[in-house]
Amino acid sequence: MKSLAVILLAAGLTGCATAPGPSRVVHSEGPVHETTLANGLKVIVREDHRAPVVVSQVWYKVGGSYEYDGVTGISHVLEHMMFKGTPNHPPGQFSRIIAEHGGRENAFTAQDYTAYFQQLEKSRLPIAFELEADRMRHLTLDPQEAARELQVVMEERRLRTDDNPQALTWEAFSAAAWQVSPYRHPIIGWMNDIENLGVDDLRRWYQTWYAPNNATLVVVGDVEPQKVFELAERHYGPLKPSTITPAKPRIEPPQRGERRIVVKAPAELPYLIMGYKVPTLKTADEDWKPYALEVLGGVLDGGRSARLPRELVRGGQIAASISAGYTLTARLGDLFSFGGTPAQGHDVASLEAAIKAQIEKLKTEPVSSEELARIKAQVTASKVYELDSVFYQAMQIGVLETVGLDWRLLEQYPQRIAAVTPEQIMAVAREFFIADNLTVAVLDPQPLDGAAPRAPAGGAYRH
Repeated sequence: MKSLAVILLAAGLTGCATAPGPSRVVHSEGPVHETTLANGLKVIVREDHRAPVVVSQVWYKVGGSYEYDGVTGISHVLEHMMFKGTPNHPPGQFSRIIAEHGGRENAFTAQDYTAYFQQLEKSRLPIAFELEADRMRHLTLDPQEAARELQVVMEERRLRTDDNPQALTWEAFSAAAWQVSPYRHPIIGWMNDIENLGVDDLRRWYQTWYAPNNATLVVVGDVEPQKVFELAERHYGPLKPSTITPAKPRIEPPQRGERRIVVKAPAELPYLIMGYKVPTLKTADEDWKPYALEVLGGVLDGGRSARLPRELVRGGQIAASISAGYTLTARLGDLFSFGGTPAQGHDVASLEAAIKAQIEKLKTEPVSSEELARIKAQVTASKVYELDSVFYQAMQIGVLETVGLDWRLLEQYPQRIAAVTPEQIMAVAREFFIADNLTVAVLDPQPLDGAAPRAPAGGAYRH
């Protein structure tokens, strides 16, 4: 086991000159600099000198959408196991060391990626690199630790999904909307699959996907890029790459008619979910369409003055709550989804009719220049405000790179949103928001038997 003194020594070397590593090509655009190590690890550094802090994130190109029947949830379980030790750092030491140095760390699993992060005072960056590089290739995967963690994940699933009527309905909705796409599986996995996972499954998944040539290291903060590249070379450079076989394509066939399901579960209130299949930046046949859908989402649900809260919640009082939107950076085709609870005196049928009326209005009436300007400003501001945080700067870069897009799209985002026209909003509404492309799920509340339902869970699972 490496002593803490070794790690502390590494921290003390931050300000010292280091011998240059192997020659590498560095691409720089403004504050962003990138290079690729000989073993395939891409390293992206964004300078932000406003405060003496740094965030380090490692993104692996694996998540729920890489899984298949029988091993669903394995990416999330492996995320848990990444905190369970290596020969150099026994279980619990990773988090303890980061905490001792005033940092915070965690991880999250989504459909298209698994990511690990540390946020520290800038001189402590070598600590994050040493620890993260160690577990990239040297995870212990002890059978007893795996058995315990599988029980933890099963309980997590019970709390976040099985005992949560809205989350249970979203899960069933996704499984009904997608026939072939791996987005049909929940990120946390089906309970039967989790129950039957073993340490050998986890080891194979780890050896298949956790390699430098399947990862991106993103560093944002008060750093000098060349020193970060040298530090990455020192800690990550010796790691051996793997032969990565890309996941087989699982292309969703065209939907040939509206789909409807009912989920019966103990709950206080009914709940409605509607979803239309739409393209993303990765899958669109024309690159303006995802941006038009993004602005359309803002028109419907871009703050209190947006149409859905204004017309359906405060105005018509048809909905007690409502939301809408989609993820334009998804790796595969996505769903533009609506979720809402009918207000007292209304049912899911009237809420569905009200949502469809708003959709028809988008198809037939151009959004006014005044409304469009306001929505564009809000949509753009929400992204720009994220740049105030070094963490979310790294998040934006990591997501784009990991799904196979270019981080430079971040710089283009305000201009692409500004270029969306009322006619384009009408065009995407007419093309994608059609009955044959619709899936509807309804939560039919059953008696609670004295147990209060839990709040709905989010879309990514954190450690």
